Amino acid sequence: MITMSSMRSHKLVLFFAIYCLLLQEKCTDASQCNESERKALLEFKHSLQAMDFLGDDALSSWISEECCLWDGVYCSSFTGYVEMLDFGYQSLVVAGTVSPSLLKLHHLTSLNFSSNDFNGSLIPEFFGSLKNLILLDLSNANFRGPIPSLLGNLSMLETLRLGGNSRVFNVGKLEWLSHLSRLKEVDLSFTNLSNANDWSQIINHLPLLQKLNLRDCDLPSISSSSVSLTNSSTSLNTLDLSDNNLPSSAIYPWLFNVSSNLVSLDLSSNQLKGPIPDAFGNMMAIQELYLSDNLFILAENQVRGDSGLNEIGNLPDFRVLDLGYNLLNGSISKSIGQLSNLQVLRLAGNSFDGDVISEAHFSNFPNLQELDLSYTSLTLKFNTGWIPPFQLSQIKLCSCKLGPRFPDWLRTQMDFLLVLEYLDISASGISDSLPYWFWDSLHGLNFINMSFNQISGTFLNKSIAVRHLDLSSNNFSGPLPSFSSIFMESINLSKNKFTGSVSRICNITAELLELLDLSNNLFSGLVPDCFKRLWSLTALNLADNSFAGSLPSSLGFLTPLEMLSLRGNKFSGELPSSLQNCTKLKFLDLSDNELSGEVPMWIGQRLSRLVFLSLQRNQFRGRIPHRLCGLKYLQILDLSVNKISDTIPPCINNFTSMAEKVSLDRRIEHHLSDEGIFVSFTRLRYVDEALFTWKGTKQRYPQLGLLLAIDLSCNQLTGEIPKELNRLQELVALNLSRNLFTGKILQKIGHLRQLEVLDLSRNKFSGNIPTSLSELTFLSTLDLSYNDLSGKIPTSTQLQSFDPSSFSHNRGLCGPPVSPSCSMVEPPPSKPAVGGEEDCDEFMKWFYTGMGLGFAVGFWGFCSVVLFKRSWRHSYYRYLDNAKDWVYVSFVLLKARLVRRTKALPTSCTR
Repeated sequence: MITMSSMRSHKLVLFFAIYCLLLQEKCTDASQCNESERKALLEFKHSLQAMDFLGDDALSSWISEECCLWDGVYCSSFTGYVEMLDFGYQSLVVAGTVSPSLLKLHHLTSLNFSSNDFNGSLIPEFFGSLKNLILLDLSNANFRGPIPSLLGNLSMLETLRLGGNSRVFNVGKLEWLSHLSRLKEVDLSFTNLSNANDWSQIINHLPLLQKLNLRDCDLPSISSSSVSLTNSSTSLNTLDLSDNNLPSSAIYPWLFNVSSNLVSLDLSSNQLKGPIPDAFGNMMAIQELYLSDNLFILAENQVRGDSGLNEIGNLPDFRVLDLGYNLLNGSISKSIGQLSNLQVLRLAGNSFDGDVISEAHFSNFPNLQELDLSYTSLTLKFNTGWIPPFQLSQIKLCSCKLGPRFPDWLRTQMDFLLVLEYLDISASGISDSLPYWFWDSLHGLNFINMSFNQISGTFLNKSIAVRHLDLSSNNFSGPLPSFSSIFMESINLSKNKFTGSVSRICNITAELLELLDLSNNLFSGLVPDCFKRLWSLTALNLADNSFAGSLPSSLGFLTPLEMLSLRGNKFSGELPSSLQNCTKLKFLDLSDNELSGEVPMWIGQRLSRLVFLSLQRNQFRGRIPHRLCGLKYLQILDLSVNKISDTIPPCINNFTSMAEKVSLDRRIEHHLSDEGIFVSFTRLRYVDEALFTWKGTKQRYPQLGLLLAIDLSCNQLTGEIPKELNRLQELVALNLSRNLFTGKILQKIGHLRQLEVLDLSRNKFSGNIPTSLSELTFLSTLDLSYNDLSGKIPTSTQLQSFDPSSFSHNRGLCGPPVSPSCSMVEPPPSKPAVGGEEDCDEFMKWFYTGMGLGFAVGFWGFCSVVLFKRSWRHSYYRYLDNAKDWVYVSFVLLKARLVRRTKALPTSCTR
């Protein structure tokens, strides 16, 4: 007889078996792609042009029947329906639009297009109809235009990321966001929310919100009425309001009402001022506090170390304190050591002048990983042999006082493998030799900056394996070091005393190298022709050495190159035609060499992005090519001290940057950044300095956009100045001196209203000084000397303030400052003054003419007297005979005297 319990057991087994069969059937069906969804996906693919970073089709897998196996497509393991499309970090979508065919994916819950490039497409409004979406990520995808308010229909949405699209903006208020009551994470960073006056109220209507990123959104200030309506949030734990210029009065009341559970708070780059509020000490859950780039000061109690802010030190999980770049001054209290669990301490950019930091400040920091005291002028004075309790991964002590001895405590931070990654001790007053242990302890270091010290040493048999290396402005010597890392991205050895050949460049295997600066050293010899393997270089600086020979043709392989400076060497020959392949060049300085040939036409055709071009002090000849006028971005053109002839091309007005008021590159910078394993920690900036003769002195200009200049001086240019030059209304400096220009000075030269320097000296200009010259109110340097100008000098406060030498050697000029009035001046000479190297020819011509004439008159006058007067002739011959006898007798006596002295000398040497 079957019992009830056994019957119940059989039923359970039967139910379990049926369930397994049904489950197996479901799983079997799920392995097959839904045909309607497959067609929708293919339609979606056809609207895009998706390529990976190698230029191949990023969706090449979308050809099989099983769409659930396609890249970026994820289906439900039970139903087989498409639930997720994820293209984040997989492909680079370079063109196209998002097809509405996505609406046919009725079960889609996650859509991720982050870190792609949609070429400024509008955010599709139909996204608001994908009702089942839980995640929508469009961050850093280059969308533009207004945020569709229809996104407020996505009632199931928990994660919304639209950040990193700088051209996206919200029209009006954020009311649509309040409908998304399930939101847990919102990222609207870098979008324009300047009209969203209700942003703080909307946030308070999102009860489940945990993460909010509103960085650089141009947020409006919070009104007092909105503060009164706020309710304390219990879910928000991560808040980023940085880069919004919010004032203290606008943010504090709202902030401290929603801060009870905040774990991470970023208020950096706002307008917060005054003492640091003690209310931050009431945030009992806080772990990360970022307050950099504000206007905070230290209150007296905070200097003493007894403020409520110190309560943070008692929190067991407080890890990050960033107070960099504020107005903090005075001394750093030793009570900072209460923050015993601190991992990151940033106090950079404050004014702790004269304060001394000792080991007592750091004795209670066993967990410290990052220390940033840059630009604080702090003195770090540690006892010899001190062993810190921490092991740092990042040390940033730029402009601190560490010297004059090399700090030996750094050895303790470098002895552990793969811990220290970043070391910056630049401008720290070290005047010592590099210790022997330094290069042996590098291991995992990625960034080293020891620039602007007086550190000495050589690198014999040392191989450097660092990703970013800056040893500039020191006293290092010896041959060029060896570089062994294939991951090196920047090398800066400028302004040292390195010598010898640079053939070791050919041994560099770092294909990612972007910056190589060996300028201002004592290198010599030929530059090896092996730049082909350094195809990632964007900046190459070999200036101010003693290199010789022709330029390497392999420079043409450096197609990403933006900056090339070979100034101040002994390079010779013509420019290699391969250089025209460097079409991204913005900065080209070949001055102070021995280069020859004609100025190539391809400079204007192929190097159209040039901002700075200097061929000064070479041996270039021929005419200025008309193609050079194609450099519409050019800000400085220096062709001075060459042998260039013919006329200035009239197309010179095509230099758009000099003719129109446009937005200019204030400086040419190269930004290099590294992504660490967890965080981007390396940001390097390299600025190209233009060397230009300004007001008679060579000066360096890192701020290029402040100077628009043309220097064609010391050549053999002829003809008149083209009237098209009048259109360069933004020109600041013009130097045409020491040429062979003729004709009149441009009558409308006063149209160059920004002109500060004008040098037309030592030419053959004639006629009057144009009255429009008096309209140049910014003019501070003027030289019109050594020409053939005439007439009255125009009257203006500006012109009369110049020294008379600015108008000298123009004999036809009159009036102040040359003479009190024109009635006292002699009429002008009949021949014009000669400019350039012939400015003294007029004087020398008359000098040699007078000398020849005087010789002829004297010689023939003497010969005539001797020829026609007999008594004088006999007396002259008698004088010559007596003179001859006297010379002969004197010679014989001198010879006899020397013979006697020779015989009187001893015949052997006494030892």
